[in-house]
Amino acid sequence: MSVLLLAALPMFGQQKEAAEPLKIKVGDVAPDFTLLQYDGNGIKPVSLHDFKGKKKVALAFFVFAFTGG
Repeated sequence: MSVLLLAALPMFGQQKEAAEPLKIKVGDVAPDFTLLQYDGNGIKPVSLHDFKGKKKVALAFFVFAFTGG
C-alpha cells in the first residue's frame, strides 16, 4: 500500500486542466481507446486498434446502465 501512496505524492496539490471533449459526428472514424474486458476467466485490456482491418466494430453507450439509479 505504501507504494501506491508514494506514487500518488507527486500529483498531490496539482490541478489538471479538463480535456476538451471530443466532437465526433456520425460517420467519423472513432479515435483509438482501450477498455477492460472480463470474459469470465480474467480481466484484460482490449483496444479498438486490435480490430482494425479484422472485424467490424459497433459502439453502443448505455447511459446509467446497471447503476440501479
